[in-house]
Amino acid sequence: MNRTFWRTLSASLLLIYLVVAWIWPIIGWAALGCMLAPPLLAIRKGRWWCGNACPRGSFYDLFVAPFTKARHIPAWAHTVGFRVGTLIVVMSFFTLQMVYAWGNWNAMGLVFLRMILITTLIGLTLSIFYSHRSWCSFCPMGSMSALLGKRAMPMRVEASCISCKKCAQVCPFNLEPFQAKDALFENGDCLKCGKCVAACPKKALSFP
Repeated sequence: MNRTFWRTLSASLLLIYLVVAWIWPIIGWAALGCMLAPPLLAIRKGRWWCGNACPRGSFYDLFVAPFTKARHIPAWAHTVGFRVGTLIVVMSFFTLQMVYAWGNWNAMGLVFLRMILITTLIGLTLSIFYSHRSWCSFCPMGSMSALLGKRAMPMRVEASCISCKKCAQVCPFNLEPFQAKDALFENGDCLKCGKCVAACPKKALSFP
């Protein structure tokens, strides 16, 4: 089965989760897997999870991107200060709610559900004004993955690269692999999604 099938399935899981967890709050705990997987995989594969398996990322790519204009992610969303601030605010909000709900598995499941729902809505709102992947640029789990996997699974840019910039044009984060001509492109925010690889007219880009 091809990549599109699996990403469609992943995107559908987000919608299924939001509905089922609302009916049976204990299912909310399933979100823990999506919180742990990105940083754990990042050590060896960078932000691979974000670009290939994340249900929310897949949802934005497949179901939101077609209805939004191709805008760049705002510069402030990439800054270290904003990313760290978002991590602190989101995790503090999450922790306080978990402390309040502690001991009640259904109530704790609802904490996960609310967090996923609220952050998804924030991402949808940002997609109206900016890129459909704006939330992903400062997502707490994504930011941790970018830090842990900064040098993991780098892209090889061959000397045959002609700097046509098509890679940057299709990159969800507007990264510029062509800048690393005849070298390794190491960027913690690379989603390893392969869009640039597919778009390169010279087949000069590849992952190990």
